[in-house]
Amino acid sequence: MTDARVTLAEEIMLLSLDDESGWARSRQAAGWAVAAALLLDLVMAGRVAVSGKYLEVVDDTPTGDPLLDGRLGLLRTWMRGRSKRRITDWLTKDSTKAVGAALERLAGRGLVTEERRKVMGLFPVRRYPEADGSVERELRARLKAAVLGDAAEPDGRTAGLIALLHSAKLHGLAFPGVPRKQVEPRMAEIAAGQWAAESVRLAIQAMQAAVMVAGAAAAAAAVS
Repeated sequence: MTDARVTLAEEIMLLSLDDESGWARSRQAAGWAVAAALLLDLVMAGRVAVSGKYLEVVDDTPTGDPLLDGRLGLLRTWMRGRSKRRITDWLTKDSTKAVGAALERLAGRGLVTEERRKVMGLFPVRRYPEADGSVERELRARLKAAVLGDAAEPDGRTAGLIALLHSAKLHGLAFPGVPRKQVEPRMAEIAAGQWAAESVRLAIQAMQAAVMVAGAAAAAAAVS
């Protein structure tokens, strides 16, 4: 089991990973969601503030979580002395690296096992099959209760997670085998709900918009 509560970013990675093969599904979209989730956890920890399209580091005191503190240090360096920078610029820069950092942390917690091998004897690859499924099972049960069940409004962290999954169009990762039309309306409703402090809700809305912009830009680049 874990020694501390997993971050939102780690939860998204757990949903993305195939339990048996260890390969990440929807890796690009999951990468943006993971990077945004790290920002959201830092917002909730009072280290980062988001206003409109911009973010700023308001407190560089360590949180005590290695994954979050690593991102906080990178953000501080990336700011280059500026008071604020665009959220989309950070997500574009960090999405791939954030996935690697989240996977490393999951392996360190013992939730997944890191396996390394070479394809055709030349190209090194890594995969992360499940080692301890207890956290993912609890996570999926929580998501099911919030979206498909009759539970009360979800807590702020769960609602924030659902909002990010919805904005990155990762409905299928959260609810495999369930038709998207069955979960999308409720996920959208939760994303727009009044379940958190105004500053946190506005931050999530800004990051939702940033994830959608990043996704649209990547899609356009792929067909150009």
